[in-house]
Formats: sequence, structure tokens, C-alpha cells
Amino acid sequence: MNEDTIRLVTIWRILRRRWRLLAAFAVVGALIGYGTSLVVFPPRYTASAPVLLPGQWEERELLTQVDIASSSAVLDRTAAALHWSGVSGRTLQDRVTAKAADGNIIKISGTSDTPERAQRLSDQVARQFVAFADGVAGGSTDATASSGTAALRKQVAETNRRITELAKAADPGQTVESVQARTELEQLRTSLEEAMQKLDQADPSNNKAGMVVMGAAPRPAGEAPPTRVQLIAGGALLFFLIALIGHLVAIRMNRRLRTEPEIAAALGSTLLGTVDVPTEHSAHRPEGGGARARLRRVLGMDARWDMPAPQKSGDQAAGRLRYRRVCARLKERLPGAQKVLVLVPDGDETARRAAGQLAAEAKNGLHLRVVEVSVDRPTVPDRDAESGALVVLSAGSWTAEELAGIAEACADARHEVVGIVVAGLVLARPTRSGSQLPDDATLTLAVPGHGTGGSA
Repeated sequence: MNEDTIRLVTIWRILRRRWRLLAAFAVVGALIGYGTSLVVFPPRYTASAPVLLPGQWEERELLTQVDIASSSAVLDRTAAALHWSGVSGRTLQDRVTAKAADGNIIKISGTSDTPERAQRLSDQVARQFVAFADGVAGGSTDATASSGTAALRKQVAETNRRITELAKAADPGQTVESVQARTELEQLRTSLEEAMQKLDQADPSNNKAGMVVMGAAPRPAGEAPPTRVQLIAGGALLFFLIALIGHLVAIRMNRRLRTEPEIAAALGSTLLGTVDVPTEHSAHRPEGGGARARLRRVLGMDARWDMPAPQKSGDQAAGRLRYRRVCARLKERLPGAQKVLVLVPDGDETARRAAGQLAAEAKNGLHLRVVEVSVDRPTVPDRDAESGALVVLSAGSWTAEELAGIAEACADARHEVVGIVVAGLVLARPTRSGSQLPDDATLTLAVPGHGTGGSA
């Protein structure tokens, strides 16, 4: 796994080089969102009707009324009153909601496939809720509360009559005891009257009856969420993020070697230098036939996105100088060598072009034989007159296991890996006049070093 930190430059590189693929994923997500809006979430409209509950209500009592408004008893009555085909009280349970608002108001919301049906549904539920609540309140008052209150009033009237009789039977004189007794009886009568007044004020039939529907529900002007536009936009965004995250996960899981020391360690040899290969359309964008290849080119998937953009190179003479320096270093490592086997991983077009250029620049009796090796099952020709094997490859294309397989194949064929050359793509520049390197130019090398633009 690649342990490099994923930076904003990586995300920007994905957006810049794979924008066609990301756009295609976004379009697919938008189409799926549109299909979801047709099948799973068809257009829905919601209307709300407010119901006022006069009097003093505690919070738990309001919550009880909210539950009653969305209960099966109210919804069954609503379904019977609407006379809609295929609609029952159980069906309306998913379409009707109720919640308590400020000021003892319960908002009853109904959802349907058209604004007219949503408006009619919410209005009908509100009316049936008020009728049901009034019936429950009236029935309980007549059955229990009214009978209990009437009996209490009868007892209070009997008590008042007895107080009057006691007041008359008391000593009519002006003694202290008689005045005190009549005063206490009057106080008792007053207390009973006040208690009855408080009982009347606390009677639920006086202060909690008469729920009112505060007008018809307004007809909804737009769809209820999630709307079709929201589903389309959400699908496009979701698939765009999936594609982006997929690229980030891929680069985190990428085990291809990118640095020169890692490549040299995997092959167990020494780096002789790096060479530049001018970019060509056919080099990194193969013009393969077939619909699949054309689709990859259209989506921009035929080119690597996880590699840095090619840098500007020097002129043609500078490029040839790099190749000649590599050949000179190879000659120094093998002073008496006449033939060297050059191995190129199969499918590495950049390395193949670099190996061809190396073979063309080889001088002073040094002959390079270029052979492509499969990385899946590497097979190297047996040693004949070669003095060793030179591996030419591009960075960021092969894993350590694949390169180790090439090194093992060389050992099986009795070839020693005498050096490694890393090829990299560069932006080609026009050849300047007078910049051609003479074919008979002499290179003086002390030790392998680094020049401008990379190691040589």
C-alpha cells in the first residue's frame, strides 16, 4: 500500500485528468436519481390544516391529542368520508402526520400524489379529528363527569337548605353565641358557593370543548422532499464522490514502485542513470481498435493519471548525451564486454523506446540486444555471448514482486543484472540549430553524477 499522504494536488490531478470519467459517473448517478424519483419516490405533495384547542392544556395532553389525530379511529373515518378507491385507514397511516405547534395548535399534514388530493386529505382529517374529539369529550362528560357534577350540586343544595334551617333554628336573640353561630353558617355557605364556582371553571366540558379547524389547508405549490430535482442532484453528487473516492483508494492501494532507490533495491542492482523519452500520442495513448478501446479514449482512461505531468526536456542533443552517458557507464562496469542483453518489461512502451535509443547510441564495440520480458511469467534467454543484463523500465509501472520475478529469471538464465536504466516521458522541444551532438563526441566520466533535470 502506498503510504504517501493524499494531498489536494492529488485531488486536483484526478479532477484535471479524469474529469470525463467523473462527469460520466455524475450523469449515471443523475439518471439513477431520476429513475428513483419515478419508481421509488414518485412526486408527493403535502398540505397542512391547523386545529385550535381552546383553553388550558398541558404538554402531555397536547401530545395525547396529537396521537389521537393520527390514530386509526380518525383515519378510518377519514377514509370512509373520502371514498377514494383503494385507500383505507391503514393506507393513510403513512400519509398523515400531526404535530403540536405553539399556541395550542395541532398541525395535521396530509401527503398525496396531487396538490388537490393532499389539500382534501388534510382538511378531511382535521374535520374528522375535531368531530371525534368532541364526541369523546361529550360522551365522557355525560356518562361520568355530568352525573358526578349533578350529584354534587344536589348535595350542595341540600347542604345550603340545612344551613338555612339551622340559621332559623338558632337563638334569634342578640347573644354572642347566637351571632357567632349564624356567622359561621354564612361563612360555610359562602365557601360552598366558591367551591362550586371553581368546580365549574375546572369542568373539561367548559374549557376544553369546541376545537376549531382554523380554515382550509392551503394548496401546496411544490413537491414534498425528496423532490425529483433533489434526487437527481443527490444521485449525481453521490456517484461523483464514489468515483473520486475510488481513485483515492486506488492510489492508496497502489504498490507500484515510483522512486529510483526502490526500483534498484527490487532488482538488486545499481542505477546507471535516467533517460528522457519525448512524448508521443502512440506512446501513452494506444490507438487500439474496438468499442472498448474507443470508450477508454473518450473517458480519458487510456492514460495514467497518477503520474506527474511530463516535464519540459532539453534539446535533442541533451537527450542523446544522457543515452551516451548511460552507455559509457555500462562500458565502465563491463570493460571487456561486447554484447549486453537489454531487458524491457512487456507493455512498457516508454522503456521500449528508451531501449531502442540506447541500442542506437551504443558505440565502441558495445552491442545491445533488446528483449521484451513478460512480467507475469518472466522468461529470459539463456546466456550466450552476453556479459550481463541491463534492465530498462519506466517508474511507477511495476511492483516490487514483478521486478523481483525479472531478477529471478535473469538468475535462472545465468545473467547478472549489471545495471538499471529508468526512462521517463518529457515534453519534446524543437531541435535548435547547432545543438546536434557529434557522433564521434568523447564523453569523460569520473563517477556517476546528477545533472540538471535528473540523474544522468
